[in-house]
Amino acid sequence: MKNIQEYMKIAIRYYTKTGNTKKMAEALSEAVGVEALTVDNPLTEDVDILFLGSAVYAAGVDPKLKEFIENINVNVGKIVNFSSAALIESTYRQVKKIAENNNITMAKEEFHCRGAFKLVHRGRPNDEDLRNLQEFGKNIVSP
Repeated sequence: MKNIQEYMKIAIRYYTKTGNTKKMAEALSEAVGVEALTVDNPLTEDVDILFLGSAVYAAGVDPKLKEFIENINVNVGKIVNFSSAALIESTYRQVKKIAENNNITMAKEEFHCRGAFKLVHRGRPNDEDLRNLQEFGKNIVSP
């Protein structure tokens, strides 16, 4: 059986301040077999799927994430959002707006879970959240 990578190009990029999104990106990396890198690492080749991890900071996505999307200069089939937040439901709408302003398609599917912040949602994302993210990722890349 061929590796999924032989059928499509996949990349994982993320931005994190607390480590929650890094933990999620690493779990996703394990599930789909692609190295997870921070948004400090620009895309260097076309990709079919870009898993993009973010979190909510002061009610918005970090400017570094916005800058990463705005500086994409390769073809991206679609961005698949994954995120965590202590209070807000998801970064999906914010990321979608930035992506669409840069002529990049945003997938309808996304993964979101609670993230720990100070005393709120301690321990999140937890093992169950990470397993759910891995399953989500596998479903996205299944041919």
